[in-house]
Amino acid sequence: MSRVALAFDVPDASLFAKSLGQSLKTRHAEGHPPPGHVELLNLMARALGHRNLQSLQAGARQKVPTPPLAPEDRPAPLALSDNARKALMQFDSRGRLIRWPNKFSVQKLAMWVLWTLFDGRRVYTEAQVNEVLKAANAFGDHVTLRRELINHKLLSRKPDCSEYRKLSQPRPDDEVRALLQAWRLQRRTRSQPRIEREDSPRKRQAALKAARPAG
Repeated sequence: MSRVALAFDVPDASLFAKSLGQSLKTRHAEGHPPPGHVELLNLMARALGHRNLQSLQAGARQKVPTPPLAPEDRPAPLALSDNARKALMQFDSRGRLIRWPNKFSVQKLAMWVLWTLFDGRRVYTEAQVNEVLKAANAFGDHVTLRRELINHKLLSRKPDCSEYRKLSQPRPDDEVRALLQAWRLQRRTRSQPRIEREDSPRKRQAALKAARPAG
């Protein structure tokens, strides 16, 4: 049997490990011997949500990676509309929303940015949604952001709020794509923290203070 390279994503490493571990515990409890090579591959595939190894391989073949574009072949940055520019200004260099926009059209664009922070393959609890949104804003109102993501049909939830899911969307229009492109670039090119030299006055003062005897 020839070896075939197989690449796959693990969306949630903790969930994958728990699922695989539970399968192994069940086999042991039922008196089965340790799994062989092929059976272990099937258990891994099931832990990833597939029926078996063949199903995982079929899914991987549909996601053949494309080679990176040469610089001259990369698409030019999309032009920002006035609303997209205003929406971008609502985010800091860390990618966090720093204020709730007044204008509805700008709010809607900002929601698209937050939508990208969720994984469409996951089911979230309300606490997990809150955790994402707390990290994504600097004005302390994750409740409004959660509600507006629902209102804009970017997230869905069960009536009892026990489960939240990212809703799949058609390809965003040029205005949204320009904003997302600029937002990602803004995060990548944010200024780096200043690094003090080892022999800086502050470093020397701190060293002297630490060496000074107490009392």
